[in-house]
Amino acid sequence: MTETLHWQPLDKPAWLALKAEGEIIEQDNRGVKVLRCANGDFIKLFRVKRRITTARLWNPAQEFFRKAQQLKQRGIATVTPVSLYRLLHVPRFGARYQPLEGETVRTLLQQKKFTEKHITELAAFIALLHSKGILFRSLHPGNVVLRPDGTFGLIDILDCRFR
Repeated sequence: MTETLHWQPLDKPAWLALKAEGEIIEQDNRGVKVLRCANGDFIKLFRVKRRITTARLWNPAQEFFRKAQQLKQRGIATVTPVSLYRLLHVPRFGARYQPLEGETVRTLLQQKKFTEKHITELAAFIALLHSKGILFRSLHPGNVVLRPDGTFGLIDILDCRFR
């Protein structure tokens, strides 16, 4: 997977249109963090915390894309980035991606649908990650997805590291 995504500028009217048509999934006191678009894609926004920062040269949206590529190259299911944005009206970058189909382990636990068989399979998945040199410091039930085919995948991948 040697695909390259190029930065697309996103001005305020275009952002407001996306926001009006979509659904805010996560936000904080500084604004939207994750938006579900009308077509089912998601946009994850990354805030630039300082005026002069390495994030302007090497930023989290680009890193999100790169890590998705690396996971797929290693045979791990994850989200599929489709575009990168530079918001023109606020100091933010964005990554638009297609979600990974399935339910998070957290949701399955809450619904009492996570079985003993799933526990064994999840342990094998975690061992597989380590055997492929994938370290995920923030691995938790909310960022592991059980896919319809019974395999697991990862979302919220910014904290992945690779050996």
